[in-house]
Amino acid sequence: MTYQETINYLFTRLPMFSRIGAAAIKKDLHNTIALCDALDNPQQHFKTIHIAGTNGKGSVSHMLAAILQTAGYKVGLYTSPHLHDFRERIKINGEMITEEYVIGFTKRIQPQIDLIEPSFFEITVAMAFEYFAKEQVDIAVIETGLGGRLDSTNIITPELSVITNIGWDHMNLLGHTLEKIASEKAGIIKQQIPVVVGETLPETKPVFEAKATAMQAPLHFAYEQFSNLKKETVDHKLLLDINETASNKQLHYTLDLPGIYQTKNILTVLSAVRQLQQLNFSITEAHLQTALASTKKINGLHGRWEVLQSNPTLVLDVGHNEDGIKQIVAQLAESSYRQLHIIIGMVKDKEVEKVLALLPQDASYYFTKAHIPRALPETDLQQKAAAFNLNGICFENVNAAIANALQNAQKEDLVLVCGSVFLVGEVEWSMERGE
Repeated sequence: MTYQETINYLFTRLPMFSRIGAAAIKKDLHNTIALCDALDNPQQHFKTIHIAGTNGKGSVSHMLAAILQTAGYKVGLYTSPHLHDFRERIKINGEMITEEYVIGFTKRIQPQIDLIEPSFFEITVAMAFEYFAKEQVDIAVIETGLGGRLDSTNIITPELSVITNIGWDHMNLLGHTLEKIASEKAGIIKQQIPVVVGETLPETKPVFEAKATAMQAPLHFAYEQFSNLKKETVDHKLLLDINETASNKQLHYTLDLPGIYQTKNILTVLSAVRQLQQLNFSITEAHLQTALASTKKINGLHGRWEVLQSNPTLVLDVGHNEDGIKQIVAQLAESSYRQLHIIIGMVKDKEVEKVLALLPQDASYYFTKAHIPRALPETDLQQKAAAFNLNGICFENVNAAIANALQNAQKEDLVLVCGSVFLVGEVEWSMERGE
């Protein structure tokens, strides 16, 4: 098989959440365990950091990987979903897994695929684990897909567990209360392994405390260790002054990820770094400064308030759930523009109305969809939006919507693409830029 034939096989032969939703999710770890057993349990041959959370886990994963790489370690990075190329999910020191490895692995694992009928995600997890083991990484940063307790990645015993935050997302799979969602995410907490929690709510903090106590796992709340003193956005970079509680020391960082929600993620990252230093990882302040200023460049994180052009300003953001859209609205409140143009597409299994209720009524809207079966038709989204006095026109694809918005926009305007990771992934502009 060629690479494209292999990818088509993986996308169509295996149950895939982005295409079919909850039906692709397996309710236990049996398949992943069986796959990794067949591969001689590669996950046991390298160190890991395990990261879960409703929002922010992609940013935190990429920042930690950049820091460890800058400190001289060979670093695996497993994240999902991808935006443009499947291989974005599996990287070592910022370089994607080779096409040849994807082809070879898929051929070798076909007997297991036929035997146990795994999901797409289960196969990609096994592929990542084998690749990292064969390439002898020093450590791998592993991001969960959904939840934590039953996530396919949850067969590792990490050096450190990290939970960014808890919010409303995937309730049909994780539970309809914040406590239940937190309990699923807390499933990554392992016996005597330190855990960092970025943010808590009154409903979620006791869940983490109880789980950590039961597992005898040292528990650290990032917001108790660090706090933001000042933030400023200059030239699409985020300048931060941060106080470390224990030493009362002021720290200064420049992030190439300009979204103001990174002010929360950075506290989680710093708390995680302190734990890694306790575990004898050689990470200096200079490594932090360098890595945080270049996370996008080091390992290619896209779609987090990503500015593609100015005059008019065109921004991509993968925010797609209630909490993610709240962060986008907060970002808009701090942005300067004449008129706002919002290009939005969503998937059917999100709480669409809750998202629409948060969006500004004075923006011009361009309703569209990603080309996946789970996508909400743009006409349905337009109809739902009208109930919230959000009015606009429909487009069959995101690139046609962008072209129209840029044509309508004046130089001082802001054009924002949001609502679905898969929608942002179909923006041809960011692919052509190749950043």
